[in-house]
Amino acid sequence: MIKVQHSIFALPWAFVAAFYAANGVPPWEKALWILVAMVAARSAAMAFNRVADAKLDAENPRTRSRAIPAGLLSVAFTAGFAALMAALLVLAAWRLNPLCLKLSPVALAVTMGYSYTKRFTALCHWFLGLSLAIAPVGAWLAIRPEWHPLPLLLGAGVMFWIAGADILYACEDLEFDRRKGLRSIPAALGLRAAMIVSALCHAVTLGALVAVGLTARLGAFYYAAVAAIALLLAYEHAIVKPTDLRRVNRAFFHVNAVVGGVMLLGGLLDVFLR
Repeated sequence: MIKVQHSIFALPWAFVAAFYAANGVPPWEKALWILVAMVAARSAAMAFNRVADAKLDAENPRTRSRAIPAGLLSVAFTAGFAALMAALLVLAAWRLNPLCLKLSPVALAVTMGYSYTKRFTALCHWFLGLSLAIAPVGAWLAIRPEWHPLPLLLGAGVMFWIAGADILYACEDLEFDRRKGLRSIPAALGLRAAMIVSALCHAVTLGALVAVGLTARLGAFYYAAVAAIALLLAYEHAIVKPTDLRRVNRAFFHVNAVVGGVMLLGGLLDVFLR
């Protein structure tokens, strides 16, 4: 039910922020609890989403094979798993520092609350982006419990990156969303306009990443990663067209997993070699 890719999306950004906050390698215990918090938060959010959307998933041809509608897992089991993962997140936050513990209910409210946003607003894609944007901000605060522009700008980049990707992913469900009264950018604007909005989101992502580099005076390896991400996002938009949605999954899962890996590699090289 919980795919590895679901954690890979946000995890690299969290560790980039942690390494920048530590100005090198963070303490191993902090890094371990950041990892636990990340996996727990994502697992809780995904399990809660499957419970919230169980009836819709059963009606949608694209999602009928998911664990709950397929009868592989019960709603009660999945809800219990979500609660267990939420408790694990709170435990990890407690082990990190008091500020993280205080903010853990906010993180849970955002990541779980996203599941209901498509019922009343087409801005649901940005709510999903916000739930992943928490990752670099939280990881920074875990190492250095003070506010700084770098993780906020990095979080903004993540937010618009995920929103843009999710808009493309939602193109597959345009007809279903309209029929069920669900809100999304493709359902509201149509495929072509939705893809333009997605591209604009990714342009904002690149602008935010450049702003990170300028704010923190980062080096060539970081900017090389940003350039590579720009190429990857351009490829993502090149393979998904209003008349051809066959490669949406490749764009959403495969390309975006590489985006996270590129950011992690470029960020770490910048920390250690700059």
